[in-house]
Amino acid sequence: MPKKMFVIFGVSNILWMVFAVSQAIKVDMFPDESKIFAQIGDSVSLTCSATGCESPSLSWRTQMDSPLNGKVRNEGTTSTLIMDPVSFKDEHQYLCTVICGAAKLEKAIQVEIYSFSKGPEIHLSSPAEVGKPVTVTCSVPDVYPFERLEIELLKGNHPMKVQDFLEPSEKKAQETKSLDVTFSPTDEDIGTALVCQATLHIYDDDSPPKVRKTTKELEVYISPKDTAISVNPSTRLQEGDSVTMTCTSAGLPAPRILWSKKLDNGNRQLLSENATLTLISMRAEDSGIYVCEGNNPVGKDRKEVKLTVQEKNFTVEISPGPQIAAQVGDSVVLTCDVRDCESPSFSWRTLIDSPLNGNVRSEGSKSTLTLSPVSFENEHFYLCTVMCGQKKLEKRIQVKPYSFPSNPEIEMSGPLVSGNPVTVSCRVPNVYPSDRLEIELFKGESIMMNKTFSKDLSKKALETKSLEKTFIPTTEDIGNVLVCLARLPIDEMEFELKQRQSTQTLYVNVAPRDTTILVSPSSILEEGSSVNMTCSSNGLPAPKILWSRQLSNGDLQPISENATLSFMSTKMEDSGIYVCEGINQVGTSRKEVNLIIQVAPKDIQLTAFPSESVKEGDTVIISCTCGNVPPTLIILKKKAETGYTVLKSTGGAYTIHRAQLEDAGVYQCESKNEVGSQLRSLTLDVKGRESNKDYFSPELLVLYCASSLIIPAIGMIIYFARRANMTGSYSLVEAQKVC
Repeated sequence: MPKKMFVIFGVSNILWMVFAVSQAIKVDMFPDESKIFAQIGDSVSLTCSATGCESPSLSWRTQMDSPLNGKVRNEGTTSTLIMDPVSFKDEHQYLCTVICGAAKLEKAIQVEIYSFSKGPEIHLSSPAEVGKPVTVTCSVPDVYPFERLEIELLKGNHPMKVQDFLEPSEKKAQETKSLDVTFSPTDEDIGTALVCQATLHIYDDDSPPKVRKTTKELEVYISPKDTAISVNPSTRLQEGDSVTMTCTSAGLPAPRILWSKKLDNGNRQLLSENATLTLISMRAEDSGIYVCEGNNPVGKDRKEVKLTVQEKNFTVEISPGPQIAAQVGDSVVLTCDVRDCESPSFSWRTLIDSPLNGNVRSEGSKSTLTLSPVSFENEHFYLCTVMCGQKKLEKRIQVKPYSFPSNPEIEMSGPLVSGNPVTVSCRVPNVYPSDRLEIELFKGESIMMNKTFSKDLSKKALETKSLEKTFIPTTEDIGNVLVCLARLPIDEMEFELKQRQSTQTLYVNVAPRDTTILVSPSSILEEGSSVNMTCSSNGLPAPKILWSRQLSNGDLQPISENATLSFMSTKMEDSGIYVCEGINQVGTSRKEVNLIIQVAPKDIQLTAFPSESVKEGDTVIISCTCGNVPPTLIILKKKAETGYTVLKSTGGAYTIHRAQLEDAGVYQCESKNEVGSQLRSLTLDVKGRESNKDYFSPELLVLYCASSLIIPAIGMIIYFARRANMTGSYSLVEAQKVC
């Protein structure tokens, strides 16, 4: 700063001298600014021109006489200093000197250097996977000066972190600064954009800062799961048959499917990278375990299936037998297939010779019986009889109609509130046979209730069955899942087990609680100070914050819905009780704070009763009062030759019984608190009595008796008047008073 002042004063003197010689010479600088900002690597030109002089001499220098590090080009009355490229060496105050005869003028311009040529770069520590922490790094390369840099990272429109770099640079150099944020991605983050915004505040005035922004779409991965294999026609095959196996696996990005077969040595033989694997003309040695693997960049999931290929024999197969559970209203095709018979003949019947209630179609080595739509009348054993020459083979299949068309329905009796009972209903519509139905209700991994139903022999009909359970939600249930699982086993055949389930995530509301208030710097302040009162409250959904002030009648006056209540310059009337309420749809939580604004002592009064001039032998009360809120400390003192002596006072009053001449003098009252203090003084004059007058005259006796009654009464009046203004009290071991 002194160097800059020196330049200003020097230039002013030169201009004054030149003005005395010639008022016509003028020096202009372009850019016409006292300071410019140049980016490292750019080109900057400073142009100095003189007017009012035909043949001026122009030159350039730095304020510190450092090398120019630039090229100077003079042409007539103009001189240009070119710095290309700009570097740290070019950060100076440059002066253009113009000499015209005996006149000499100078003009200065400050060149400030900065580097902010590249946009921010966003990097992830690993592929973003749902539920697994990942660190996002936002780096700004080649920046200077970095102490003016601010980096902000946003996910969508939501700020994740803001960081600045206030530590001063130890040297002039371009540096790379970065910000790290670790978070666990969720399904909601899929397709969300990460935004890194870098701001360089290089200007000292209100000019907008330099801003660079980089956006990167967040690619969220989900490890493969729920891998499943479907086999058509069956896992049990005959030689020469073909089989098609289809594998599915859920994940993000979509998992790559790999088919392989387990070898005897434990290794696996890769077969295909397609989701569907088809094997034709199978042989017995093709039997074995086939493995489907779904993998993506963040994981893998496997599923196995065992295929059995039987040697060819003259056989009859009925499918999808030997038992089938058929949904009422659907179509079911029963297929009778012959192997190793060139000209088979087919016939169908029921075990009890009831009507088939279906359509038969035979062609080649296959015959089908189609039941459409399936009804209760189709509940039979169906037999397929095959004649091949003189041989006869018969296969049967049992058809069990059932109805289980839709998933269970989960309903709540009302909204979930922590601590309040709620009834959950699990309803299974249009089910048959209902006596085989079993309903289980789970909360997470724990079973809450299960229910079975008795058999009604009077009718065959579709029914709706339900289960109800009342429970009390807690905060531990937040995010938990209710699962309603309905099973309909047919004739206790596990492989024909029919089951459906529905899930519902529990969103438990929690009334506001743990409401807290943080006061900074303190709830007791001096008048004119600033204070921030920040309120927080826990609950679900997040409570809304409401600030109110408690009025004298106990009512609350709302004043703000922000979490932080601020006073920039407090006044004494701002004192009072402030109440913060956390509110959501299920409750309210309250916290209050008493804000006390202190002021220095004022309105102090020091009096002597009955007068500041009394006679020897009189009773005198010296009393000190003040009108302060909050209360102050009162000390009564009497001036002595060695200083002041503290007096033992009661309630701010000091009583002198039978005043003596030595009681005369200067009395002082000091009122003080944590903010300041105030002094008041008075002089007490005690006059001696005349020698010829009887000391105990009747008049004096009457006056003394009256005083003994009046003075205590006045003292009590003063004491209770003072107590009416008190909000607290102090105590010391010597003379003192609170008011």
